[in-house]
Amino acid sequence: MNELRTALVVDLDAGFAEVVRTYQGLLLGTAMRLTGDRPAAEDLAAEAFLRAFRALRDYDAERIGALELRGWLVTVLLNEHRNTVRTATRRPALSGAPVPDRATPDPGPADLATRADPDLAAALARLPAVQREAVVLRHVADLDVPAVAAALGVGEGTARSHVSRGLARLRTLLTSPDRSTP
Repeated sequence: MNELRTALVVDLDAGFAEVVRTYQGLLLGTAMRLTGDRPAAEDLAAEAFLRAFRALRDYDAERIGALELRGWLVTVLLNEHRNTVRTATRRPALSGAPVPDRATPDPGPADLATRADPDLAAALARLPAVQREAVVLRHVADLDVPAVAAALGVGEGTARSHVSRGLARLRTLLTSPDRSTP
């Protein structure tokens, strides 16, 4: 993806539009697995792209040229997700049914993946946050272990441990005769 980095250096606006086209599926799919909710995932992905664009405005050409865009964008998404969760825990829940602000679009790849295996989506939601994040980054976003470690802000051994424990817990949840027990 050297071409994308070059495009960002030459013209940030046009280059970033290409970055969005290239990575929107990855970020939306990752956000879907983190949130389990299409509207929340769309908001999360959009906020992550916005935050990434704002950060890139302050980067010099050398720093942009050294970026590993895929891992960096997923890290931005993960940090935005953590901030959203942290903020939500500080606000009281609103009562009443949510009102959609627009018509539901045709299902995208992230929707199809979640619908294809609702048991997996439910099991992922039951994992501890750090294990869910590690598994999603490694097996949905397809990041290598060093990139997962960087995104989580932990060492590679710890990242491997989170992925391994998360996968073991998923296997238990998905093979348990009574899936309602934690």
